[in-house]
Amino acid sequence: MDTAIRLTGRLDPRSGWAADRCSLARTLDLVSTRSAFLILREAFYGTARFDDFAERVGISEPVAAARLRELVDHGLLEREPYREPGQRTRHQYRLTEQGADLLPALVALMQWGDRWLADPGPGVELRHHGCGEPVQARLRCAADHPVGPGDLDLVSIRRR
Repeated sequence: MDTAIRLTGRLDPRSGWAADRCSLARTLDLVSTRSAFLILREAFYGTARFDDFAERVGISEPVAAARLRELVDHGLLEREPYREPGQRTRHQYRLTEQGADLLPALVALMQWGDRWLADPGPGVELRHHGCGEPVQARLRCAADHPVGPGDLDLVSIRRR
C-alpha cells in the first residue's frame, strides 16, 4: 500500500517550501490537548454544564475553565446563560457549526483507537439512528470515490 501523499507543482521538492500556513498544525494547536478534545467529545454527547464537563472528562475546575474558554474564544463552543429557579445565572456550552464540523475527525480518531488500541475491543460504537448500522469514517473525494494516502495529491491553492 502506497502511504505517501504526492506533493505537486511548487510544493515539490518538499525542501522548497515551509508549511507555515498548515491548517493541520493550526487545528492541533487548538484541540490537541487531551482535555480539549475530550470536552468536545462530551459536547457531542450532549454535556452542556461546566461541572459535568469537569467531572466527565476527569479534570480540575481550573483546567475545565481554561479549556472551555479557549474553545469558546476560538468559536468551537458557544456560552449560553441559564438560570434554575432560586439560583444565580450560570452558563452552559453548546457546539457551534465550527465545532460540529469536527465530528468526522472525532469519529475517525475513535475508530482508529478501536482498531489499534482497544483491548479486547471497543466499549462503545456509534450507530446511525435512522437504520441502526455502525457509522464509519471514510475518506472520499468530491466525486464519492474512496481514497487512500497513495491516491492523494497535495496541491497549492491561492486564497483571495
